[in-house]
Amino acid sequence: MSPAKFQKGGQLAALLFALAALSGPRGASADIPWGGGCAPVAEGALRNAGNCGATLAGGEAFPPPGAPAAVKQVMRAANEIRHRPYVWGGGHRSWLSHGYDCSGAVSYALHGAGLLGTTMVSGQLEHWGEAGAGRWISVYANRQHVFMVVAGLRFDTRGNPAGVSGPRWHRASVETQKFSARHPAAL
Repeated sequence: MSPAKFQKGGQLAALLFALAALSGPRGASADIPWGGGCAPVAEGALRNAGNCGATLAGGEAFPPPGAPAAVKQVMRAANEIRHRPYVWGGGHRSWLSHGYDCSGAVSYALHGAGLLGTTMVSGQLEHWGEAGAGRWISVYANRQHVFMVVAGLRFDTRGNPAGVSGPRWHRASVETQKFSARHPAAL
């Protein structure tokens, strides 16, 4: 192959590689929190939702590299119920339910990592755990509603497309001023 043809082929390969890198992991798009990839961190620094957000592909959440085991377990549990319908009171009589309401869904996901021993309603979750937003998991609760943000993705029963109900992962953030922010210890 002539040097000119090799150079053109190399440029094409470099362009294709750059385009693939910009598309991010698992078909990520620009609206994924934190740009869909990991920001550089100082040597020895821990990865967290602020510097390495989770990936959302096909409605399923994937934890970022280096996420703590509890974060992976919460995401796995939430993924298990992400297509269940919204059912008021769902998930409170039993962990396994046909459908889940907001607090039943958040309780189920937290229970999946051993962070919650019994299901709680939103008003109880308003006082659960430690005060403030967490580094990896933040639960936002008030007397009427609860949702959580895990590694940069929101798990919520609100904000679904028309005709869809129940717990889902969302990329878009929501106003949190009317909610109490809580988190599990060390997360």
